[in-house]
Amino acid sequence: MQQFFLQKCGKVHNFGCKLGNLIQIQKAHMSIDVDIETRPKLRKHERRKHILLELRLRPHVRISELADRFRVSSETVRRDLEKLSADGLLDRAHGGALALVSGKYPTFDERATARVEERERIGRVAAHLVQPGETLMIDSGSTTLQLARFLAFDGTACTVITNSFPVAMALGQSEAANVIICPGDYLPSESAVIGTDAVEFLARHSVDRCLIGASGIAEAGPSEAVRGFAAIKRAMLRQSAIAHLLIDGQKFGRKSLAQVGNLSDVSSVVSDQAPAEELAASLKRANVEVLVAR
Repeated sequence: MQQFFLQKCGKVHNFGCKLGNLIQIQKAHMSIDVDIETRPKLRKHERRKHILLELRLRPHVRISELADRFRVSSETVRRDLEKLSADGLLDRAHGGALALVSGKYPTFDERATARVEERERIGRVAAHLVQPGETLMIDSGSTTLQLARFLAFDGTACTVITNSFPVAMALGQSEAANVIICPGDYLPSESAVIGTDAVEFLARHSVDRCLIGASGIAEAGPSEAVRGFAAIKRAMLRQSAIAHLLIDGQKFGRKSLAQVGNLSDVSSVVSDQAPAEELAASLKRANVEVLVAR
């Protein structure tokens, strides 16, 4: 009888333990559900940083998955992706986005060691366009680096906003230059920053002139092989009273991946040679002055 009673007690105890475990599990699930429903929604810039982080972990994200995770509409996520794509930080795909795939475009270091004499001539002429005391925006590039070196060598007094570390370092050699570096996402192959933070920073400033490079220029306008740079250049063009395009003659007639703007967005083109007749006529119609660095 005693043994029977102990067996029954044991079964009741086991059932009680199991019931207790089930209750604890249920409470945990309820707690998770409450956390998901009550946690604060991410702000716009936080969502976009999460999207970029996700693309570092896997090559593709879907709009529907992101909308569920962020508890926002698909249209909100779509706007996030469009903005990140415009800033050159991801590639749009059907129903989502893809991580950027590095192309075969030469790195900054590779470009800086090619056609040095031509780039120096362009940089010297462009430096003489800058008036003492002016505010400037200078983007990243091997030709704009030569411009920065001549500005420093001449001791030209100026305030420069740039996304390029080599440009900033070159101008930093001059006591007359005040250098401001954009915040943003660091691009090691270019020693420069790109992205939403950089574009938004540029939009908060207005300058007398910008001096930018490009991967190519054709009748449609200047274009850029590094997508993140295209957004930077567009921002600089918008915020400048005068815009100069520094480009070597081998890039005339070339069309690269991302369109920077129209020919009319540029005040002058500084190059080591004159463009071919067709492009020269288009530049003239757009009232763009061509300066040839001899």
